[in-house]
Amino acid sequence: MYVVIAGCGRVGSGLARDLVAEGHEVALIDENSDAFELLGEDFPGQFVIGAAIDWDVLREAGIERADAFVACTDGDNTNLVCAQIAEKQFGVKCAVARVFDPLRAELFDEVGIRTVCPTADAKALLHEAVNSCEVRG
Repeated sequence: MYVVIAGCGRVGSGLARDLVAEGHEVALIDENSDAFELLGEDFPGQFVIGAAIDWDVLREAGIERADAFVACTDGDNTNLVCAQIAEKQFGVKCAVARVFDPLRAELFDEVGIRTVCPTADAKALLHEAVNSCEVRG
């Protein structure tokens, strides 16, 4: 599988390493060239410096042959727009956007844009953890 990831922070770089370890091909896009240092010098994937909403940057990363696209920059709007471009303009079958705002994530999920919301996920996990605590008396 060929995966394009927009955003090479902790999440994007970690996901890229995991996918490569599973045998997938990966291309990463980030506006900051220093971000790619998180992957190490021996990372076999492709690096593209630029804005992931730029169609030329997406093409350079291989979006036209991508099986999956993940948008995990630090901006909800950027992630949502990138995922929509990947899916609707380039025909990527699996496009996912990380969205911090739970309301926005829910709204876009309802209209067919696949989202992952770490804020909602963390809240649910913390709620479960609190409820599983034994009361010390």
